[in-house]
Amino acid sequence: MDIPGIKILRSREFTEKIITSINKLVKDINKPVKFMHVCGTHEHTLSKYGLRPLLPKEIEILSGPGCPVCVCPAADIDKAIEIGKRDDTIITTFGDMIRVPATNLSLAQAKAKGADVRIVYGPHDAIKIAKENPNKEVIFFAIGFETTAPLIGYEVQSGPPSNFSVICAYKLIPAALELLISQSQLRIDGFISPGHVSTIIGLQPFKIFSDAYKVPNVIAGFEPNDVLLGILMLLRQIKNKKFETLNEYSRVVKPEGNKIAQGIIADVFQSVSSPWRGIGRIIDGGLAIRDKYEEFDADKKFDIKINKSQDIPPGCSCHLVMVGKIYPTECELFKTSCTPLNPIGPCMVSMEGTCSIYYKYH
Repeated sequence: MDIPGIKILRSREFTEKIITSINKLVKDINKPVKFMHVCGTHEHTLSKYGLRPLLPKEIEILSGPGCPVCVCPAADIDKAIEIGKRDDTIITTFGDMIRVPATNLSLAQAKAKGADVRIVYGPHDAIKIAKENPNKEVIFFAIGFETTAPLIGYEVQSGPPSNFSVICAYKLIPAALELLISQSQLRIDGFISPGHVSTIIGLQPFKIFSDAYKVPNVIAGFEPNDVLLGILMLLRQIKNKKFETLNEYSRVVKPEGNKIAQGIIADVFQSVSSPWRGIGRIIDGGLAIRDKYEEFDADKKFDIKINKSQDIPPGCSCHLVMVGKIYPTECELFKTSCTPLNPIGPCMVSMEGTCSIYYKYH
């Protein structure tokens, strides 16, 4: 069944109207503007549908750290590999996580060396494996943003088997945006914020950027015209010098978000200072499992210490790509030694990684 208005949203005529309005506003503003999105799906839409060339040259759209696989620290992967060396363990995770390079190996390479590493569609599949293998310790490598945290939170609340545990590598988007605003050299004029994350947390966590920092913010969907409308809504705020957090994706995102999912996150996890790969430690930038569920926390169950890890290999510029300081094409390894078949940096692995997207569409 069609969502009401979706045919109009996808029409060429509507695209032309938005572009006309964008061009008029840019002339009225009469200065260059720089916007940043923090969602791999937004970059996918921008690149696949060739939206940047449709925009006037005064508008620059930067790609921020919106790929959860890309920002997962090498130390967490190293930890999973160390646990996976044991004969009594099974490591489970999502498909795009398995090929991300860590300090020395990826999980796929560890699997080739004999570790029992399995791709699952979600934590429920990992719990099923734990029930089928009572003599093995089954570890779910949990990565993602606020969008996927309720899934594992629900499973932990439901009382999984005692041989199940979680490596918790969840990251929180609003904390990363606040760090990016402080990067004076980026001079960000507005954010296109992620629709997926906003379905869970709603609008309130983003309002600090428009209220306190006077940076306009628009929650946008993932159709090409969603993104263009988001840009138009940002430009209107700049012209009128009225900075707000607006919801372009109102057909999916509710202002209050998903209260049930928020309750699960609050019960199972606590926000902590957390390292983001290539960016550094961000205050309240991640989630950790609360003490009352510590029996399912792999960090506490296995007590693996990683003394030295390497997030960014020599020559790789993923750390600059992830914060919008350069485009993938400016990295000397891009499309030469670093390709999707031979990823050197994390941004070339996932379909949400900026380098992977640029490789495919640029």
